[in-house]
Amino acid sequence: MNTLFSERDCVFYTGTSTGSSSPLNGGSFSSGACFQSSPLTASDNYPKQTAFGLLAATRGPNDRGMLRPAPSPIYTLRGAGGPLNTLHFSCKGGNTPLLFSGSGKGAIHVWNLNTRRAEKTVEGHSGHSVVWVGTLRETDALISQGRDMQVCLWDLSEGRSEVTDSVWTGSVGFCQCSVLETSSSARLLAFAGHQTEEIKIIELPGKTPVCTLVPDAKLGMVMCIKLWQPDSGHGPLLLAGYEDGSLLLWDVTQRSALSRVKAHPEPVMCLTFDLRCLRGVSGSSEKQLSAWMLDGQNNLQLQDNVALVNPGVSQLCVRADGKLLASAGWDHRVRIFGWKKLRPLAVLQYHTDMVLSVAFSDHQDPGHRLLAAGSKDHRISLWSIYNEGADTG
Repeated sequence: MNTLFSERDCVFYTGTSTGSSSPLNGGSFSSGACFQSSPLTASDNYPKQTAFGLLAATRGPNDRGMLRPAPSPIYTLRGAGGPLNTLHFSCKGGNTPLLFSGSGKGAIHVWNLNTRRAEKTVEGHSGHSVVWVGTLRETDALISQGRDMQVCLWDLSEGRSEVTDSVWTGSVGFCQCSVLETSSSARLLAFAGHQTEEIKIIELPGKTPVCTLVPDAKLGMVMCIKLWQPDSGHGPLLLAGYEDGSLLLWDVTQRSALSRVKAHPEPVMCLTFDLRCLRGVSGSSEKQLSAWMLDGQNNLQLQDNVALVNPGVSQLCVRADGKLLASAGWDHRVRIFGWKKLRPLAVLQYHTDMVLSVAFSDHQDPGHRLLAAGSKDHRISLWSIYNEGADTG
């Protein structure tokens, strides 16, 4: 199936198409951190919004060709001081719901989603672009990766802002690292190495080398990776996207390549993988998403392509419940798909520059789950969409 995602037929499309450019280009930065409500809409409480905000904008049975007003973010976070390369929610348990962001200027902001303000700003990458942030599930410690070739582990507890450990990667690229927590005290860290095609995996906290993965064929630079532990009891596996458009599945224990497919004619810019159904999707600089899956023998198999009107995808994210897929577009838009059938559901247009990152919140209450989008325009938009049993397909 090759589905054309035409915004002219999408009920949430507004405006005209824009030109695209690579997200690898730089931008100008400013400093400071504050919250500012969207000029179009704002929520009085930490969002208890439901799917109504989007569903109310759908086209009725008798208004074919007529578009109702597109939805707006429920609120906007401003003051990151640079392009928003990466976003990560931490909303589990009884703690204050937080959103971590990493900017092109090197700052990491910790946004309190109750007050909608940055409660902490930390600098740990010498002003170099932060390309990835995450938290360790067992310890709630923050981990960040910068273009200073460092992965840093942070202690932010009790008001601290301390780097407790760091790993030198040797890579100045934009490939985000991947972490697999193997126990409460041990984890694997995978990252692009100093050599063009190599992926290094080490065990933390001891920084013990596990393996270096280098393909036999010339595939170009490593662009994106995903490390995970399959339910079958098999050793850790790693998916990698390369500059030539290939996807490669690695067996970490055996240090061997299990399967390879050519998913794109251009470099694989991003990928996401759903462990429950062993299905993933990848994006590149061209006008399509490529869906693929793993069979019972760990062979990658290409499935559907979803054609887009405008080229370029920066990031992809599947919501934890397996219902929605979000894509960050170079054309300033966020696209929402039903994950099961890759059915286009919405085009969210708010940002004035390319969208670089998307993330779904992990809040235990479905009614409080959000989508966040970070842009080169220095703003983070937050949306409440399809949260209570909407038919996403």
